[in-house]
Amino acid sequence: MARRLAPEEKALWKKVAATVEPIAKRPLPLEPKAPPTVKPPKPTPRSTATVAAPRAPAPLPPPRRTWAGSTLDGHWDRRLRKGLVRPDMSIDLHGHSLASAQALLDDAIGRALIRGARVLLVVAGRLRPGADRLPLMHGDPRPRGAIRASLPEWLSISPYADRIVALRPAHISHGGGGAVYVILRRPRED
Repeated sequence: MARRLAPEEKALWKKVAATVEPIAKRPLPLEPKAPPTVKPPKPTPRSTATVAAPRAPAPLPPPRRTWAGSTLDGHWDRRLRKGLVRPDMSIDLHGHSLASAQALLDDAIGRALIRGARVLLVVAGRLRPGADRLPLMHGDPRPRGAIRASLPEWLSISPYADRIVALRPAHISHGGGGAVYVILRRPRED
């Protein structure tokens, strides 16, 4: 609902309106024609088939863990950055397909946990600068560095995800940008 103008607002509006020059007269637009009447489609006879009951919604996948917020104490992080931590085990995923690399990674994490390892070095290679602009060779649909890029997702859906504490870039002496440390939780002794 519009409000009414106060007397001083009316006076001010009249002054403003007096300063306005009208635009050259233009022909008024034609009124739009009434839309043609559309007849609704004739109903088609329905089949006598019974309608299937709606399916129950699929269960949601487990929440994915992100490694950006994973924290280690400052002592661990400093030692990892300086290259003072020696990996207990390592695995090299170069030359593997994405599926085989994921299976090997899960297998290596399982073996590391059995051995009581704390740091697993995963060498996966890195995306070379400009590699995403290179033509695909031999029909390979993935860019170079796809294994390295997939590691955080694989670790978040791994059967051992609850035993993985953090994911950190490796020191240059252990492979630099082409490798990562997977920090594993040690089992608690009762």
